[in-house]
Amino acid sequence: MMNLFLFLAAVFAVTFIIGRIIEKFRVPWIFGALILGFFLAIKNPFSLITSSPQFEFMASIGLYLLLFVIGFEIDLKKIFGEGKFIINSTLSIILLEALFGGLVLHYIFNYDWVVSIIVALSFATVGEAILIPILDEFKLIGTSLGRAIIGIGILDDGLEILALVLAVLLIGSQQKTHIDLFVVLVSLLTIFILAITFRYFRKEGERFKLFDVETLFLFAIFILFFFIGIGSYAEATSLGALLAGVSLKTFLPKKRYKTIETTIKSICYGLFAPLFFLDVGLKMNINYLITYPLLILIVIGVVSLAKISSAYLVARKRFGTKKSVLLGIGLLVRFSTSIVIVKLLFDNGIITNGLFSVLIASSILFGFVVPFLFSHLLVRWKIAKVH
Repeated sequence: MMNLFLFLAAVFAVTFIIGRIIEKFRVPWIFGALILGFFLAIKNPFSLITSSPQFEFMASIGLYLLLFVIGFEIDLKKIFGEGKFIINSTLSIILLEALFGGLVLHYIFNYDWVVSIIVALSFATVGEAILIPILDEFKLIGTSLGRAIIGIGILDDGLEILALVLAVLLIGSQQKTHIDLFVVLVSLLTIFILAITFRYFRKEGERFKLFDVETLFLFAIFILFFFIGIGSYAEATSLGALLAGVSLKTFLPKKRYKTIETTIKSICYGLFAPLFFLDVGLKMNINYLITYPLLILIVIGVVSLAKISSAYLVARKRFGTKKSVLLGIGLLVRFSTSIVIVKLLFDNGIITNGLFSVLIASSILFGFVVPFLFSHLLVRWKIAKVH
């Protein structure tokens, strides 16, 4: 029988191999762990290991570190400083997709309106990080189209926070165990007040520029678990992890921020995040997907129609038809945030295994199709040249 350590060795090796292959198709290597989980969901000879408390704990650490890194990457100044076109475009595109997605979830999957809209908003967030290497390759980052995609992705971070807050509130409201409302409110207020307060101690944070990386990392992990611990009283550990990243970014000196960010990302994506994505893949119901493949096509079709049409409506005067369509196609890509929130809702019983499987399968398909289609159309429509 394979033990946990040999299983982890196999997981990282296979993820590395699959990741190297899919990177050639412009798909992030971390999706290799998700694909491995998908295949193990068909037949899992390691169920005793993947259902063990040890594995589930490591996967949960992957969840928290991903949210911590996402919080680290959120720049509140840029979010509030975006121009009118970016703000209007982001709200129009994301909210229209959330509306259409909510209609599908309500009338086809039979969820109530509150759950439908929150799930749809969570799934509507953009994984612009996948497109940035493509934009850089085609020298489009400094163009109006590139700035629009990146700008919408930045402003979308604010909606990601909103989606996570709503998801946490929804989870708390539907917990079957009795929760003291006063404790919940105190917990939520505490982590939000701490997140706001950190920015006023930047002068004290300047002292950290003298510390070595190991000491900074220790402090960062302390902040992460401190926020998670406070958030746990309100069933808001995920929100705590996100706000810990936001807080730490506003506190650390700029000279040391990049160094510690690189270290945390290395630990996150090199060790724990693959286990989280593997767990996501493992939780998929393959029999459901085989039985109801039309549901995947409906979700993909509705989401694509909503995002591309809304992008065309808000951007056609500025970019013209082709670039507006490309904008909508590019914004279809999903990455860690939407997957994290959907997994969070599933783990807490808000959505069924069937809907979870459909949403994750859709994310995988978008992850493969969108980068290829986006790159192909850039060249075909002569918006960019191959270098």
